[in-house]
Amino acid sequence: MNSLIRFSILCASLAISLVTEARTIEEVKASGKLIVATETAYPPFTYTQNGVRTGLDVELMEAVAKKMGVKVEWQVLSFDVLLVGLAQNRWDMAVSSIGITPTRAKAVTFANPEYCSGAVIVSKDPQVNSIATLKNKVIAVQTGTTYLPNLRAIPNVKEIKNYPKDADAISALLAGRVDAWVSDRFSAKAAVNSMPQAGLKIGGFVLVEKLAVAVKKDNLSLANAYNKALAEVMADGTYKKISEKYTAEDVRCK
Repeated sequence: MNSLIRFSILCASLAISLVTEARTIEEVKASGKLIVATETAYPPFTYTQNGVRTGLDVELMEAVAKKMGVKVEWQVLSFDVLLVGLAQNRWDMAVSSIGITPTRAKAVTFANPEYCSGAVIVSKDPQVNSIATLKNKVIAVQTGTTYLPNLRAIPNVKEIKNYPKDADAISALLAGRVDAWVSDRFSAKAAVNSMPQAGLKIGGFVLVEKLAVAVKKDNLSLANAYNKALAEVMADGTYKKISEKYTAEDVRCK
């Protein structure tokens, strides 16, 4: 066997040794913990308050995990890496108001929708309140969201600016560097209510979408276990209580 062949075999062996599989529900239960990735800059769904991780997504995940018989181990990262890490088996689930799209569904497996929402327009100018009024305007949006491709499809938009976090996009709007900010309607509502003196106005929808937890592609054992526990949380009143706590309404998909 020559050296080139031996080297090829070694490389193949190393590649095989680096391949790992996503954890099944049985393996998750055996470990006693569910590793979940999120970001914490998206109120009222995932954010930090007085140094404590909180939000609708956070509390709902904790409740569902309890039904599954495990505890949550949180990994806090930027939104744009949440789904990438699933493919690398760095965590079991990702949750952070992740919209279900055909493109994302090719890369990950989504659990059943947790709630329905959509992207709305926020501006200091009450006349900037619909898709038609975005003509010749500069728009702020968070990197990695589903809103960007929808905004790019709108004709005659002057410029779309990406920001790492919604908080950065809001700052740009307040400073007058952009004409509008597009984000989830509940996040927009929370932001506007938190700064009534800013004069921000919520306009119409850019799109409506279903949002869900994601697992690695084809990890059906974990997705099905999550779906079963989520259904129990929705049936026993826990979901309604959590939803109304953070949004003042029941946001499950009708």
